[in-house]
Amino acid sequence: MKPSIPQGTRDFSPAEVRRRQYIFNTLRTIFELYGFQPLETPSMENLTTLTGKYGEEGDRLIFKILNNGLHEKKDADKDKLQSEWNNILSKPYSTPVVTERALRYDLTIPFARYVVMHQNDIAFPFRRYQMQPVWRADRPQKGRYREFWQCDVDMVGSTSLINEAELLSIYQTAFDKLKVPVTIKVNSRKLLAALSELCGMPEKMMDITIALDKLDKIGWIGVADELKARGIPEDGIWQIEKVINVKGTNTEKLEAYAGIMQHSATGMEGINELSKTLAYYSDLDPSTALGTVDPASNIVVDISLARGLNYYTGVIVEVVCSSETVKMGSIGGGGRYDDLTGLFGLKGISGVGVSFGIDRIYDVMEELNVFPEQLAEATKAMLVNFGGANETYALQILQQIRVANIPAEIYPDTAKFDKQMKYANKRGIPFVLLPGDEEREKKMVSVKNFSTGEQVIVTIEECIEILSV
Repeated sequence: MKPSIPQGTRDFSPAEVRRRQYIFNTLRTIFELYGFQPLETPSMENLTTLTGKYGEEGDRLIFKILNNGLHEKKDADKDKLQSEWNNILSKPYSTPVVTERALRYDLTIPFARYVVMHQNDIAFPFRRYQMQPVWRADRPQKGRYREFWQCDVDMVGSTSLINEAELLSIYQTAFDKLKVPVTIKVNSRKLLAALSELCGMPEKMMDITIALDKLDKIGWIGVADELKARGIPEDGIWQIEKVINVKGTNTEKLEAYAGIMQHSATGMEGINELSKTLAYYSDLDPSTALGTVDPASNIVVDISLARGLNYYTGVIVEVVCSSETVKMGSIGGGGRYDDLTGLFGLKGISGVGVSFGIDRIYDVMEELNVFPEQLAEATKAMLVNFGGANETYALQILQQIRVANIPAEIYPDTAKFDKQMKYANKRGIPFVLLPGDEEREKKMVSVKNFSTGEQVIVTIEECIEILSV
């Protein structure tokens, strides 16, 4: 049998894992700096927990898990099994016999479920970060996988817009440290609701949102066609186009929206929330204190930003790489979800959060070649194994090097010298240590630098100093 893996999944080599860990560790340090706590939830959730939370398109992408024992169905049960399959395919919100569980689609809904289940143990406002894989039955393509990691930061139990500003600051800090140039788009679902009011069709908000979410992909003509297909009249489409065409700075855009939406209480509320969020962010952003850059230079108010998930209610955010050399979709996003825990019976708990698309961030960083070079190989030195008494001497040196917290290894077999050197070179190990007869007798070791080709014989203490640089 030819080995393979499921479409839309990937193996990660040691070098790739180190780079991914670099991203995780960078983000974890920032999250802890901002006072967030780590959390993990199960890979699978009850199907009823997930369905109906992501919209029609999202529900179709949920990976459902067969109940135990279905593979043992007898021939006589085939008709019943087929009936169960028909049930799950035709009624996505039901709980058929064939499946009652599913792989998690994202980290936000499981987080909301956790908050409701543990509400008596949590100190509100509750600030958590979570880094785990999620699964979506999507068509695999560049930057889109069926199994991928998400990294979420959320806070629940507070309606303050300081929270939104802090999340913008986290985005700014994180991508600055990862050396990824980004544009951080912000909008409000309340502005989208006001757009549907301008059209005279408030009941069509979700239709308008879904169409606008495709603006970057299909352009305005494509969006207009879809709006028309969804029942939006020509006058309503014209109203939307007028708002979409507003240009200028963030302040100028918000002022223009205020003029257009002045009779919409919902729209004005959204405009005020965005203005206040940006003002808070200006106070929080580290670059403001340093006086180095315009604090809002890469934060852009974009009223076409829709984000198709049903649960956002206020400010929404999306991050895209701004490098002209990288073609990639969203690498992060999120927003305010006032009613999310209410889905599980806990009313009145407001939340806001953002997500980092780890796999896409990795792909962007690889294209930009911004990973630190030292991540390629952790092992700093390899000891050549000459066998006999020299092998014992090599193990003693290895022990001292590791006590000094320097990653090192010994070639386990007494193979030919050339073979051992080729191994070290292929691994990219920067130093090779040669504990031969002469070195053992002098209680020293020869150190070969693979980068320069230089080789010196030194004491063990001097060797450790060389490797510590």
